[in-house]
Amino acid sequence: MSIPVLHAILRRMIRLGRLTVQYPDGTQRQYGGTAAGPEGAMALRSPRAVRRLVLNPALAVGELYMEAELEPVGCSMHDLLDTLVTNLWSGGPHPMERLAAGVRLLRRRFDQINPAGRARRNVAHHYDLNGRLYALFLDRDRQYSCAYWARGGAETLEEAQAAKKRRIAAKLKLDRPGLEVLDIGCGWGGMALSLARDWGASVTGITLSAEQLAEARRRAVEAGLADRVRFELMDYRDWRRPVDRIVSVGMFEHVGLAHYRRFFAAVHAALKPDGVALIHAIGRCSGPASTNPWLAKYIFPGGYSPSLSEVLPAAEKSGLWVTDIEILRLHYALTLREWRRRFAANRDAIQALYDERFCRMFEFYLSGCELAFSRTDHMNWQMQLTRDRAALPLTRDYMHAAEGAAASRPLISA
Repeated sequence: MSIPVLHAILRRMIRLGRLTVQYPDGTQRQYGGTAAGPEGAMALRSPRAVRRLVLNPALAVGELYMEAELEPVGCSMHDLLDTLVTNLWSGGPHPMERLAAGVRLLRRRFDQINPAGRARRNVAHHYDLNGRLYALFLDRDRQYSCAYWARGGAETLEEAQAAKKRRIAAKLKLDRPGLEVLDIGCGWGGMALSLARDWGASVTGITLSAEQLAEARRRAVEAGLADRVRFELMDYRDWRRPVDRIVSVGMFEHVGLAHYRRFFAAVHAALKPDGVALIHAIGRCSGPASTNPWLAKYIFPGGYSPSLSEVLPAAEKSGLWVTDIEILRLHYALTLREWRRRFAANRDAIQALYDERFCRMFEFYLSGCELAFSRTDHMNWQMQLTRDRAALPLTRDYMHAAEGAAASRPLISA
């Protein structure tokens, strides 16, 4: 019975473009074709694959691709995913996914309870992978977050990531040397090193990833900045000393919905009275939702991209002033497109590090995330916060001036 059920679902769901499906009994069906849109085709290798696509498609598509029970035919996995995602977001219904999404929404607060021990395990799941993996698809500075594409993709990934760091630094108003900066979720240290080298700051980066910590410390020594940049294995909840500036890039997605008030209270406590904080994170424009179950299981356990309606109440209750918010819409789609291209170019080397199943998992992750930004409701937000309403100038002119001056300096590769 699974094939007739999936056939009926796809007939209603595929409205834009065309989807071709080869079923395990040898039949082939086409869906859509009445309106312009992306096209894709897939072969389903077993009755089990069909059944899983009926019962839990949000988890099953990625798992079946990893297990080679679902194969793209005459197209890439990205093309196939584009067809599916575009139609789901145009209102094409999948009744079981609607039901599952409702259940996920009800239990999301429980899923995102994130005490320090669980936070460390969640971070290790993704960020403590072989460091060579990330070197094979990220930019040279290993910026693992949304770049800033001022020219709409005409620049290189390295240039766009440098522009992102300049933009964030300008919003921090690093207008005198020696300002002390706390980098919450410092990754491999690129932001911290840039703030010290290019802006004269004294930076402490904290992370929960042992692999990132070791690499960041190595880079600080190699760059001759170990006297101005230090890195610690530390949870943000354990920081106890006030600083001039706080920056956090790509970490807020891992805080957990139940901990937003605690996070902003910690930012408030860690800022000096005239301090400035800048938080850069993934969000969504269509209101509260839940994390895709495949992404939560295989890539970012405990992760969630919140709507601003979920973030702002916690910031307001902390006593902080929200002094600026910028929404970056398609910038992450462009970033992920470049990561996906570089991953494909280095696929053989990555397969040698892991295996075919891992490569399929990562390909699905990069494509799915790119489409979340190009086809669905995902975006990035940058939120500037202060304790004192008078801590910053009345207009944004200082940001543009600092960013422009920094852009005129030659790009330094980390």
